[in-house]
Amino acid sequence: QVQLVESGGGLVQAGGSLRLSCAASGRVFSINTMGWHRQAPGKQRELVAHITSSGTTYYADSVKGRFTISRDNTKNTVYLQMNSLKPEDTAVYYCNVLERWNDYWGQGTQVTVSS
Repeated sequence: QVQLVESGGGLVQAGGSLRLSCAASGRVFSINTMGWHRQAPGKQRELVAHITSSGTTYYADSVKGRFTISRDNTKNTVYLQMNSLKPEDTAVYYCNVLERWNDYWGQGTQVTVSS
């Protein structure tokens, strides 16, 4: 089993920044894609960004140019730097890791952006 521990959420004013972290531990053998999803109240969970083991990144259109995903393979950790935050970015953010053929999810961290 792999455990994911997220940190870095919180309350920030519009235009501010936050950095999310997600560390994988346990029986980690080979991590492929690492990513972040979010779910706002009353909405479906959506993919925000992901990064492959080779460093290829993908971003949702709504966060392009404002968010940056990165990973530290030595620490099995993925980061999401969020700049120029908007109230519509308010959501619970979930870390997602594909380890070999297994799909793991974090417990979620709340991000609230006030206007």
